[in-house]
Amino acid sequence: MTYYRWLLAVAVLVTLLAGCSREPSGISLEQLREQTHIHGLAFNRSDSEQLWLATHHGFYAVGRDGMARRVSEETHDFMGFAPHPEDGETFFASGHPARGGNLGVVKSSDAGRSWSRHASGVDGPVDFHQMTISPASPSVLYGAYGGQLQVSHDGGASWQVRAKAPAGLIALAASSRDPDQLYAATQTGLLMSPDGGERWRQIFPERRPASLVVASQGELYAFMIGGGLLRAEEGNRDWEVVKRGWGERYLLHLAVDPNDPQRLLVADDQGHLLLSANGGRDWSPLE
Repeated sequence: MTYYRWLLAVAVLVTLLAGCSREPSGISLEQLREQTHIHGLAFNRSDSEQLWLATHHGFYAVGRDGMARRVSEETHDFMGFAPHPEDGETFFASGHPARGGNLGVVKSSDAGRSWSRHASGVDGPVDFHQMTISPASPSVLYGAYGGQLQVSHDGGASWQVRAKAPAGLIALAASSRDPDQLYAATQTGLLMSPDGGERWRQIFPERRPASLVVASQGELYAFMIGGGLLRAEEGNRDWEVVKRGWGERYLLHLAVDPNDPQRLLVADDQGHLLLSANGGRDWSPLE
């Protein structure tokens, strides 16, 4: 072997060894914002310092170092993201595959590393932009597609049309106490249905756009454009304004730490993530 061939062989070997031993460094949250946008988020149930992000271009984990790492080989547009309320390894989503079309309902049983088609839905494959799983009965899921509200009573395996979806629907949340009770954030206000979406009534007096609604452990969170972050006990009409003064930004997604209900994570319309340790009164940006 000549000197130059030997030198080339050594260089190739060093490169391969470096690639095998180096942990994936991930990307910063600022880089992630430049590349994609967030469709859903959650805390890791077994390690609340780790966060899950369902994005327009794949599924990511954010670690203690604040770096985002893509968990799955799939680069789907993960919309309608719904983490299982009891099994921290199980997630549901909908949306679009990278090659185009609709995903139907996809499911992961290994913390987002692999995903497979779980159901097509009615008139599918569906593209549920809004999907929610009942914390009160995890076999019950709801999804909105084509102006209709669909429901599954067998863990997302089969679906039926339940009713028309509320006009101007932005977000959907199943009650944490009653699997038949639903909440909807819409362009004209915040709604509640006692019967799985067949009837709806206003539950916040001001008819302004609501950009999110989340039910967790008997608490209900919502964000009203121009009104701020709100909280109420489920079944109680008395709303507390947790925080005003968001300026031009508005919140699109919110997650409650299952191990600490005072710890909240939100994503705003610009893709910034913020964390609160006191129930939403004060916030720190994650960068």
